[in-house]
Amino acid sequence: MHTNPWSEFKLRVNIRTDIRKAFECFTTPGGLESWFLRQATFENAAGDVRGKDEPVQEGDTYVFYWHGYPDTAVEKGKVLSTNGENRFTFTFSHNCPVTISIYPECGETIVELVESNLPTDEATMMRHYVGDSKGWIFYLTNLKSVLETGYDLRNRKVELTDVITA
Repeated sequence: MHTNPWSEFKLRVNIRTDIRKAFECFTTPGGLESWFLRQATFENAAGDVRGKDEPVQEGDTYVFYWHGYPDTAVEKGKVLSTNGENRFTFTFSHNCPVTISIYPECGETIVELVESNLPTDEATMMRHYVGDSKGWIFYLTNLKSVLETGYDLRNRKVELTDVITA
């Protein structure tokens, strides 16, 4: 079966950290807020909000807000799966699955991100493929920076727009 080359992308980044720390950066609200989001709120099926250091679970829903953007720039989605160790899948833009896999390679930790089932119609294909991949490239670079140096590259000023750091 042939897959449209615009229907998914894969990005990998090497980080000098342990697998557990990298995994927590994706699977706890506080972890996500340390490198990716201004605010990450996860709720379980009963509507209980998860604590900042509480691992998310399959079926949780989320609301994401970013630094450098007003509250109207919001992403809502769902945790599709997590193995609690090194693999995590959630819905993202257009309900596309994003799968995070974390594993050792050459003495470092690899964080691999695959966003799949991207829209392939002419109206949204390029904007979605290019826009999402550009965003993820920046944020994965920021994850590396935060974990290796403690330096956060994000723009935190809502009034400063059209910059690559937001």
